[in-house]
Amino acid sequence: MADLELAKVKRIALIGLGEVGLAVAEDLLAKTELDLQLWDAQFGTTGSAAEAHWASLASSDRVSRVADAASAAAGCQLVLSMVTAEQAVPAADSVLAGLSAEAWFIDLNSISPAAKKQLSEMVTAAGGRFVEASVMSPIHPKRTDAPILLGGPHAAAFEAIGQQLGFSDMRATSAELGIAAATKMCRSVIIKGMEALVTESLLAARHYGVDEVVLASLNNLFPRPDWPEHAHYLITRSLLHGERRAAEMREVAKTVNEAGLSPWMSAACAERQDWAAQFKAQLSETELNPLLDAINAQISTMNGEA
Repeated sequence: MADLELAKVKRIALIGLGEVGLAVAEDLLAKTELDLQLWDAQFGTTGSAAEAHWASLASSDRVSRVADAASAAAGCQLVLSMVTAEQAVPAADSVLAGLSAEAWFIDLNSISPAAKKQLSEMVTAAGGRFVEASVMSPIHPKRTDAPILLGGPHAAAFEAIGQQLGFSDMRATSAELGIAAATKMCRSVIIKGMEALVTESLLAARHYGVDEVVLASLNNLFPRPDWPEHAHYLITRSLLHGERRAAEMREVAKTVNEAGLSPWMSAACAERQDWAAQFKAQLSETELNPLLDAINAQISTMNGEA
Protein backbone atom coordinates (compact mmCIF):
# COMPACT_ATOMS: atom_id res chain seq x y z
CA MET A 1 0.00 0.00 0.00
CA ALA A 2 2.83 2.41 0.86
CA ASP A 3 4.49 1.76 -2.49
CA LEU A 4 1.18 2.42 -4.24
CA GLU A 5 0.71 5.68 -2.32
CA LEU A 6 4.26 6.80 -3.06
CA ALA A 7 3.77 6.09 -6.77
CA LYS A 8 1.00 8.70 -6.75
CA VAL A 9 3.39 11.40 -5.53
CA LYS A 10 4.78 13.31 -8.51
CA ARG A 11 5.21 16.80 -7.10
CA ILE A 12 5.87 18.01 -3.56
CA ALA A 13 5.05 21.46 -2.20
CA LEU A 14 7.51 22.92 0.30
CA ILE A 15 6.04 25.70 2.42
CA GLY A 16 8.88 27.69 3.97
CA LEU A 17 12.43 27.86 2.66
CA GLY A 18 14.39 28.58 5.81
CA GLU A 19 17.12 26.39 7.28
CA VAL A 20 14.94 23.28 7.47
CA GLY A 21 13.22 23.91 4.13
CA LEU A 22 16.51 24.26 2.29
CA ALA A 23 17.95 21.05 3.77
CA VAL A 24 14.78 19.13 2.89
CA ALA A 25 14.69 20.56 -0.65
CA GLU A 26 18.32 19.67 -1.30
CA ASP A 27 17.91 16.14 0.05
CA LEU A 28 14.70 15.50 -1.89
CA LEU A 29 16.48 16.56 -5.07
CA ALA A 30 19.35 14.20 -4.25
CA LYS A 31 17.30 11.23 -3.02
CA THR A 32 14.27 11.31 -5.33
CA GLU A 33 13.30 12.22 -8.87
CA LEU A 34 10.26 14.24 -7.82
CA ASP A 35 9.51 17.83 -8.74
CA LEU A 36 9.40 20.47 -6.01
CA GLN A 37 7.13 23.50 -5.83
CA LEU A 38 8.24 26.17 -3.36
CA TRP A 39 6.61 29.05 -1.55
CA ASP A 40 7.85 31.28 1.24
CA ALA A 41 6.29 34.46 2.61
CA GLN A 42 9.69 36.13 2.24
CA PHE A 43 9.97 35.49 -1.49
CA GLY A 44 10.48 38.88 -3.09
CA THR A 45 12.13 40.35 0.03
CA THR A 46 15.64 41.43 -0.88
CA GLY A 47 18.28 39.97 1.42
CA SER A 48 15.94 37.41 3.00
CA ALA A 49 17.08 33.87 3.74
CA ALA A 50 14.31 32.58 1.49
CA GLU A 51 15.68 34.50 -1.50
CA ALA A 52 19.24 33.36 -0.78
CA HIS A 53 18.13 29.75 -0.49
CA TRP A 54 16.06 29.99 -3.66
CA ALA A 55 19.13 31.25 -5.52
CA SER A 56 20.97 28.05 -4.56
CA LEU A 57 18.15 25.88 -5.95
CA ALA A 58 16.95 27.84 -8.96
CA SER A 59 19.27 26.15 -11.46
CA SER A 60 17.45 22.81 -11.08
CA ASP A 61 14.77 22.17 -13.70
CA ARG A 62 12.87 20.13 -11.08
CA VAL A 63 12.29 23.13 -8.84
CA SER A 64 9.81 25.96 -9.29
CA ARG A 65 8.49 28.76 -7.11
CA VAL A 66 4.93 30.00 -7.13
CA ALA A 67 3.83 33.61 -7.15
CA ASP A 68 1.42 33.41 -4.23
CA ALA A 69 0.35 31.20 -1.37
CA ALA A 70 -2.90 30.12 -3.01
CA SER A 71 -0.93 28.42 -5.80
CA ALA A 72 1.52 26.64 -3.49
CA ALA A 73 -0.29 23.31 -3.14
CA ALA A 74 -1.83 23.25 -6.61
CA GLY A 75 -1.12 19.97 -8.40
CA CYS A 76 0.90 18.55 -5.48
CA GLN A 77 0.15 15.24 -3.83
CA LEU A 78 2.26 16.06 -0.76
CA VAL A 79 2.73 19.32 1.16
CA LEU A 80 5.53 19.79 3.70
CA SER A 81 5.11 22.84 5.95
CA MET A 82 8.34 24.18 7.52
CA VAL A 83 7.74 27.77 8.61
CA THR A 84 8.28 29.59 11.90
CA ALA A 85 6.06 28.57 14.79
CA GLU A 86 3.85 31.66 14.78
CA GLN A 87 3.26 31.28 11.03
CA ALA A 88 2.27 27.60 11.03
CA VAL A 89 -1.50 28.17 11.15
CA PRO A 90 -1.61 31.29 8.90
CA ALA A 91 0.66 29.61 6.33
CA ALA A 92 -1.53 26.53 6.18
CA ASP A 93 -4.68 28.62 5.94
CA SER A 94 -3.23 30.54 3.00
CA VAL A 95 -2.40 27.45 0.92
CA LEU A 96 -5.30 25.09 1.64
CA ALA A 97 -7.49 26.51 -1.12
CA GLY A 98 -5.18 24.81 -3.62
CA LEU A 99 -4.90 21.49 -1.76
CA SER A 100 -5.79 18.47 -3.88
CA ALA A 101 -8.29 15.93 -2.55
CA GLU A 102 -6.56 13.25 -0.44
CA ALA A 103 -3.24 15.12 -0.59
CA TRP A 104 -0.91 14.62 2.36
CA PHE A 105 -0.21 17.67 4.54
CA ILE A 106 2.78 17.10 6.82
CA ASP A 107 3.37 19.82 9.41
CA LEU A 108 6.98 19.80 10.67
CA ASN A 109 6.65 23.01 12.68
CA SER A 110 7.43 23.29 16.39
CA ILE A 111 3.99 24.16 17.71
CA SER A 112 1.74 23.10 20.57
CA PRO A 113 -0.53 20.04 20.52
CA ALA A 114 -3.56 22.36 20.39
CA ALA A 115 -2.15 24.10 17.30
CA LYS A 116 -1.53 20.73 15.62
CA LYS A 117 -5.14 19.75 16.30
CA GLN A 118 -6.33 23.04 14.82
CA LEU A 119 -4.27 22.39 11.68
CA SER A 120 -5.66 18.87 11.43
CA GLU A 121 -9.23 20.21 11.46
CA MET A 122 -8.35 22.76 8.76
CA VAL A 123 -6.64 20.24 6.49
CA THR A 124 -9.36 17.63 6.95
CA ALA A 125 -12.05 20.19 6.11
CA ALA A 126 -10.13 21.00 2.92
CA GLY A 127 -10.12 17.31 1.91
CA GLY A 128 -6.50 16.53 2.80
CA ARG A 129 -4.78 14.04 5.09
CA PHE A 130 -2.95 15.66 8.00
CA VAL A 131 0.11 14.25 9.78
CA GLU A 132 1.92 16.02 12.59
CA ALA A 133 5.70 15.69 12.49
CA SER A 134 8.20 16.65 15.18
CA VAL A 135 11.90 16.93 14.34
CA MET A 136 13.68 15.67 17.46
CA SER A 137 17.16 17.07 16.79
CA PRO A 138 18.77 20.02 15.01
CA ILE A 139 18.29 19.62 11.26
CA HIS A 140 22.06 19.71 10.81
CA PRO A 141 24.13 17.62 10.42
CA LYS A 142 21.67 14.75 9.86
CA ARG A 143 19.30 16.71 7.60
CA THR A 144 16.51 14.36 6.39
CA ASP A 145 18.12 11.55 8.39
CA ALA A 146 17.21 13.43 11.59
CA PRO A 147 14.80 11.62 13.93
CA ILE A 148 11.20 12.65 13.20
CA LEU A 149 8.14 11.54 15.17
CA LEU A 150 4.80 11.31 13.36
CA GLY A 151 1.39 11.56 14.98
CA GLY A 152 -2.28 11.41 14.10
CA PRO A 153 -4.64 8.89 12.48
CA HIS A 154 -2.68 8.97 9.18
CA ALA A 155 0.79 8.74 10.76
CA ALA A 156 1.27 4.99 10.38
CA ALA A 157 0.24 5.11 6.72
CA PHE A 158 2.70 7.90 5.96
CA GLU A 159 5.68 6.44 7.86
CA ALA A 160 6.83 4.12 5.04
CA ILE A 161 6.20 6.81 2.41
CA GLY A 162 8.35 9.28 4.31
CA GLN A 163 11.14 6.76 4.72
CA GLN A 164 11.09 5.99 0.99
CA LEU A 165 11.38 9.72 0.29
CA GLY A 166 14.63 9.73 2.29
CA PHE A 167 13.44 10.58 5.81
CA SER A 168 15.26 7.53 7.12
CA ASP A 169 14.53 8.00 10.84
CA MET A 170 10.87 8.97 10.50
CA ARG A 171 8.48 6.85 12.59
CA ALA A 172 4.89 6.95 13.71
CA THR A 173 4.60 7.35 17.47
CA SER A 174 0.86 7.68 18.08
CA ALA A 175 -2.47 7.70 16.26
CA GLU A 176 -3.53 10.38 18.73
CA LEU A 177 -2.94 13.94 17.59
CA GLY A 178 -0.70 16.04 19.81
CA ILE A 179 1.53 13.30 21.25
CA ALA A 180 4.42 13.92 18.83
CA ALA A 181 4.07 17.67 19.37
CA ALA A 182 4.04 17.30 23.15
CA THR A 183 7.21 15.22 22.96
CA LYS A 184 8.97 17.94 20.98
CA MET A 185 7.67 20.76 23.17
CA CYS A 186 8.73 19.11 26.43
CA ARG A 187 12.17 18.39 24.98
CA SER A 188 12.50 22.06 24.03
CA VAL A 189 12.02 23.14 27.65
CA ILE A 190 15.42 21.51 28.27
CA ILE A 191 17.24 22.17 24.98
CA LYS A 192 16.28 25.80 24.40
CA GLY A 193 16.36 26.36 28.14
CA MET A 194 19.99 25.20 28.27
CA GLU A 195 20.88 27.72 25.57
CA ALA A 196 19.23 30.52 27.53
CA LEU A 197 20.79 29.44 30.84
CA VAL A 198 24.32 29.14 29.44
CA THR A 199 24.00 32.52 27.69
CA GLU A 200 22.84 34.30 30.83
CA SER A 201 25.27 32.52 33.16
CA LEU A 202 28.42 33.00 31.12
CA LEU A 203 27.79 36.62 30.12
CA ALA A 204 27.45 37.49 33.81
CA ALA A 205 30.37 35.25 34.76
CA ARG A 206 32.62 36.89 32.15
CA HIS A 207 31.66 40.30 33.54
CA TYR A 208 32.81 39.23 37.00
CA GLY A 209 35.88 37.38 35.72
CA VAL A 210 34.74 33.98 37.00
CA ASP A 211 33.78 32.33 33.68
CA GLU A 212 36.64 29.82 33.61
CA VAL A 213 35.87 28.62 37.15
CA VAL A 214 32.15 28.35 36.35
CA LEU A 215 32.83 26.32 33.19
CA ALA A 216 35.24 24.02 35.03
CA SER A 217 32.70 23.44 37.79
CA LEU A 218 30.06 22.29 35.31
CA ASN A 219 32.01 19.08 34.85
CA ASN A 220 30.91 18.01 38.33
CA LEU A 221 27.36 17.40 37.09
CA PHE A 222 27.67 17.55 33.28
CA PRO A 223 31.08 16.08 32.41
CA ARG A 224 32.31 16.78 28.92
CA PRO A 225 35.79 17.60 27.58
CA ASP A 226 34.81 20.63 25.50
CA TRP A 227 32.68 22.93 27.66
CA PRO A 228 34.03 26.17 26.13
CA GLU A 229 33.34 24.88 22.61
CA HIS A 230 29.94 23.54 23.63
CA ALA A 231 29.00 26.78 25.38
CA HIS A 232 29.98 28.73 22.25
CA TYR A 233 27.71 26.46 20.21
CA LEU A 234 24.75 26.90 22.57
CA ILE A 235 25.09 30.68 22.68
CA THR A 236 25.50 31.11 18.94
CA ARG A 237 22.40 28.99 18.29
CA SER A 238 20.44 31.62 20.22
CA LEU A 239 22.11 34.49 18.41
CA LEU A 240 21.45 32.95 15.00
CA HIS A 241 17.95 31.59 15.60
CA GLY A 242 16.74 33.57 18.62
CA GLU A 243 13.58 34.91 17.01
CA ARG A 244 12.54 31.51 15.72
CA ARG A 245 13.39 29.85 19.04
CA ALA A 246 11.44 32.49 20.96
CA ALA A 247 8.39 31.76 18.81
CA GLU A 248 8.80 28.04 19.51
CA MET A 249 9.16 28.64 23.24
CA ARG A 250 5.93 30.60 23.27
CA GLU A 251 4.32 27.47 21.84
CA VAL A 252 6.09 25.46 24.54
CA ALA A 253 4.65 27.80 27.18
CA LYS A 254 1.17 27.14 25.78
CA THR A 255 1.85 23.40 25.93
CA VAL A 256 2.99 23.55 29.56
CA ASN A 257 0.05 25.76 30.49
CA GLU A 258 -2.37 23.30 28.87
CA ALA A 259 -0.87 20.64 31.15
CA GLY A 260 -1.99 22.68 34.17
CA LEU A 261 1.44 24.12 35.01
CA SER A 262 2.47 27.76 35.04
CA PRO A 263 5.16 27.99 32.31
CA TRP A 264 7.56 30.23 34.22
CA MET A 265 10.75 28.69 32.80
CA SER A 266 9.49 28.43 29.23
CA ALA A 267 8.16 32.00 29.20
CA ALA A 268 11.47 33.34 30.55
CA CYS A 269 13.38 31.28 27.98
CA ALA A 270 11.30 32.86 25.19
CA GLU A 271 12.32 36.31 26.45
CA ARG A 272 16.04 35.42 26.59
CA GLN A 273 15.97 33.81 23.13
CA ASP A 274 14.23 36.87 21.69
CA TRP A 275 16.79 39.11 23.40
CA ALA A 276 19.73 37.11 22.03
CA ALA A 277 18.75 37.68 18.40
CA GLN A 278 19.88 41.32 18.51
CA PHE A 279 23.52 40.19 18.91
CA LYS A 280 23.65 38.31 15.60
CA ALA A 281 26.49 40.57 14.40
CA GLN A 282 28.78 38.92 16.95
CA LEU A 283 28.55 35.52 15.24
CA SER A 284 31.87 36.27 13.54
CA GLU A 285 33.58 35.51 16.88
CA THR A 286 34.58 31.86 16.64
CA GLU A 287 35.91 31.45 20.20
CA LEU A 288 33.94 31.65 23.43
CA ASN A 289 35.78 34.41 25.29
CA PRO A 290 35.88 36.89 22.38
CA LEU A 291 32.19 36.15 21.79
CA LEU A 292 31.28 36.89 25.40
CA ASP A 293 33.41 40.04 25.37
CA ALA A 294 31.82 41.29 22.15
CA ILE A 295 28.29 40.73 23.47
CA ASN A 296 29.09 42.34 26.81
CA ALA A 297 30.63 45.32 25.01
CA GLN A 298 27.47 45.72 22.95
CA ILE A 299 25.37 45.50 26.12
CA SER A 300 27.46 48.23 27.71
CA THR A 301 26.96 50.45 24.67
CA MET A 302 23.22 49.80 24.73
CA ASN A 303 23.14 50.73 28.42
CA GLY A 304 25.01 53.98 27.74
CA GLU A 305 28.09 52.89 29.66
CA ALA A 306 31.54 54.16 28.79
